Amino acid sequence: MTLPFAMTVPFRIAPLSVIEHATRLVFAQVVAQHPDLFDRLGEHADKRYAFVPTDLPVGFLVEPAARRISVHRKPHLPVAHACMGGRFVLLLALLEGQIDGDAVFFSRSLTITGDMEAMLALRNALDDCDIDLPADIARMSGPFAPLVRRAAAEIRTRALSGEAATWN
Repeated sequence: MTLPFAMTVPFRIAPLSVIEHATRLVFAQVVAQHPDLFDRLGEHADKRYAFVPTDLPVGFLVEPAARRISVHRKPHLPVAHACMGGRFVLLLALLEGQIDGDAVFFSRSLTITGDMEAMLALRNALDDCDIDLPADIARMSGPFAPLVRRAAAEIRTRALSGEAATWN
């Protein structure tokens, strides 16, 4: 699913610092819930991984050794050792292990450039973590956690219905 234009507008007009702050909060929550997330990277832990949604005007750079994520406007993305590109929903689904990475790669819905071995190590690390973004985001929501979890799970289900559901 490509994000509707209306959902991409905040990424186009919001200051980068706001987008990055929100991204870092979610990233910190995921790392806190899955502290061994980057343990399987081994020699690839010091590498930089770029994730470039094709339907957003920004890209994300993850530095596992520093437990850091940064957001950059296109085309000003920093150099990374490995880069993955695809629709935003697809990248999130891969993060959670909701879809088969090999299938979307071979269907050409996903592009990977740079150090393939590093990206494969990251994929294996993600597969072992059972990340659940709705649950992780809900933990940040205090008394609204049940509502946020249900809403986020519903959004995920709708986003992955149809074409994406056949990949797994």
